[in-house]
Amino acid sequence: MPDGADRIRDEFDRAEAWRPEETFSISATPYVWRDPAALPHRQWVYGRHLIRGYVSATVSGGGVGKTALIIAEAVDMVSAADIFGTGITKPLRVWLWNLEDPRDELERRIAAAAMNHNITEDQIGDRLFVDIGRDHPLCIASETKDGVRIATPVVEALTQELKSKRIDVLRVDPFVSSHSVSENDNGAIDMVVKTWCRIADETGCAIELVHHVRKQPAGTQVTAESARGAKALVDAARSVRVLSRMTSEEGERAGVKNHRLHVRIDLDKQNLSPPSEVVTWFKLENCALANGDDVGVAVPWRWPDPFDGITADDLLQVQKALDGKAARFDQRATYWAGNIVADVLGFDLSDKMAKNTVKVMLKRWTDNGALRVVKAPCHDRKERPIIEVGKWVDEA
Repeated sequence: MPDGADRIRDEFDRAEAWRPEETFSISATPYVWRDPAALPHRQWVYGRHLIRGYVSATVSGGGVGKTALIIAEAVDMVSAADIFGTGITKPLRVWLWNLEDPRDELERRIAAAAMNHNITEDQIGDRLFVDIGRDHPLCIASETKDGVRIATPVVEALTQELKSKRIDVLRVDPFVSSHSVSENDNGAIDMVVKTWCRIADETGCAIELVHHVRKQPAGTQVTAESARGAKALVDAARSVRVLSRMTSEEGERAGVKNHRLHVRIDLDKQNLSPPSEVVTWFKLENCALANGDDVGVAVPWRWPDPFDGITADDLLQVQKALDGKAARFDQRATYWAGNIVADVLGFDLSDKMAKNTVKVMLKRWTDNGALRVVKAPCHDRKERPIIEVGKWVDEA
């Protein structure tokens, strides 16, 4: 069924062909109530990012690792190995159309991803399709003297192939190479994206368009609004995720040796699901192929939890050590409570990561009531914020 943009375009065509002796009319469609229980479910195919019949987008700066992630996820989808914890249980048919890299580079990356994640040829089967722009260019729209022209034969052929091969997910990387219209023309980009939306709707395929961010000042946070060119792509996509390299400050807090190998994934726009407060990460790991090449592979990575390995008994020992000590809340103080926590748990506070972990522990314990901050006389007899025991841990 045509979407709103299709109907409007049809009306324009009719209006342009209108002759004075003809009658032109518009008719409003009455709403017909449907039982909510009878409404069809949204068909998510991979996490809460890819959905059948819709266009999603991944926005990233150059060299961050987006292609490594796209390929690792493709291997995950065709094998249903659930590498990234999306809950996938059924193998999908995935078509990667890379419009930048040569075929042998894609094959190296696919082989490395499969090898690193222990995915076999049999697990991939016949469900992965790969094309490159150097062999098969893809351009669904161009700009002419008469305006934007949609390449209807290309769109029809692509639609037919998606149906014929029963493709579940099509990923086009990068979006800018799938058309030749002005990247900054919002109206032109809107027509291009709406064409992709029509293809997704007609085929029931989840289509992902991979896009670059515009140049930004160093240290600027990357969001969906950072996408290069016209904002029509972000507006039309039902889900937009943003990739950004871990900052040096984040790397220091996480205690990683090379922060540049860690990439943050933010679901910055989710029109069809509740806003996500969970940030996920992946790490680029080196995979040595049998031909001697080293290839970066995207692997899941979790931010270290300072409470990993910490038990209720550990908290009880901390409470006993802090009880009656009038330890200071201020970390700059000589009698900072963190020094006592570190002694009990065996942390070396000369290590920045360890010191940050202790600060996080104190905050969580004061938030949940195991400890509390009160004003009381300190060692110098002046009233200052100190930490004392709140609700004791049950020794049993």
